[in-house]
Amino acid sequence: MQSEDLAIGSRGGWRARWQRHGAQCAVFFRGFVEHPRMVGSIIPSSRFTVRKMLEPVDWGKCEVFVEYGPGIGTFCRPVLDRLRGDAALVVIDTNPLYIDYLTKTIRDPRFHAVLGSAEHVEQHLAELGLSDADYVLSGLPFSTLPAGVATKIAEATYKVIKPGGAFLAYQFSSAVRDESAKFFERIDAGFEWLNILPCKLYWAWKEPKD
Repeated sequence: MQSEDLAIGSRGGWRARWQRHGAQCAVFFRGFVEHPRMVGSIIPSSRFTVRKMLEPVDWGKCEVFVEYGPGIGTFCRPVLDRLRGDAALVVIDTNPLYIDYLTKTIRDPRFHAVLGSAEHVEQHLAELGLSDADYVLSGLPFSTLPAGVATKIAEATYKVIKPGGAFLAYQFSSAVRDESAKFFERIDAGFEWLNILPCKLYWAWKEPKD
């Protein structure tokens, strides 16, 4: 499925595209102003960050992909472009502004937007009839989350990921790596300069069963 099938008015010309871009930025900025501790950046991630972050994903085997803090959907559309036709993308956010925006602008039966906290990911998946996830992606700013929440999210994420799956995170600090190291067996690290600001990339892997 192509990305132009996912968003409203995607067949418009350059003017329509710029209008959409402006509307997206306005929604994203409003979300940052209202909840700065829960949004990792004042602007969305670059396409370079998106591409590099998703490179290790085995799309042929991925049945359930989860994202924490989807914002305006910067990763949603690239994930849906790669995802199998029978798979699911579940995004979880505590900000109703973002969930409402995504629900209105992404038309895809594989897409599920959930208003809630990432620390309750198991419950959210169960309510959708899903038991676990192959990959979980997060842009949540672990360094600014309320005390104890980052650890709860890392632990819940480890529990919900299938053996052989991974927790993918992009951050400006190493807080998510430190929290993930309490639970995950292996963490690969990278860096993307072509982002505002340049960010750290982490892939925390849950070892497959023997």
